[in-house]
Amino acid sequence: MARRLGKQCSSSVHLGSISRLLIDLNRSPFNRKSLYTPYSRKLPQGERQLLLDKYYQPFREKVAEEIGRTISRGTPVLHISLHSFSPVKSGKVRKADIGLLYDPARRTEKHICRFLVTLLKENAVSLRVRRNYPYLGKTDGFTAFLRRKYPGKIYAGIEIEINQALMSSSKGEKRKAEDIIAEGIRTILKYHDFSWLNKAL
Repeated sequence: MARRLGKQCSSSVHLGSISRLLIDLNRSPFNRKSLYTPYSRKLPQGERQLLLDKYYQPFREKVAEEIGRTISRGTPVLHISLHSFSPVKSGKVRKADIGLLYDPARRTEKHICRFLVTLLKENAVSLRVRRNYPYLGKTDGFTAFLRRKYPGKIYAGIEIEINQALMSSSKGEKRKAEDIIAEGIRTILKYHDFSWLNKAL
């Protein structure tokens, strides 16, 4: 999905190359409870360090470096982080097909998500789309880490969460959702900055 969105939006794509059942690339290094899983926490210290050195640090550094280079050229960054979530957690059914996560205190992020949610609800009425669900966008994550480094005028970090039931759907809803999201991202990227969005919404 990330590859297809990147191609449709003419944007760079960085893919994680390891399962979060071993190490979660979206968690901060100090968040040891969520960074490692019950499986990997049992590994010897040397093997956990290998996960950091071989998979975690290279991925995070590559993304952060590209964002930094882009911003240094005077171009604001829209950072889309894609994840999937399980349809059921702790016996409770998740009531969404797509979730868009953002920091409510960041006006631009709030407006970007409102814009994308509106597009999805108008053009894919069968899909259940929610904001800041099934997680809160301001909690620990790579986008939250980068928000501490860059102000909202030059960096917007949006996490798109896809229900795994939708990912395995054969009815075409997933591809339609991808096309709609790509259309929305292309619209946002047509402009040099995010000021138009803040004024329009």
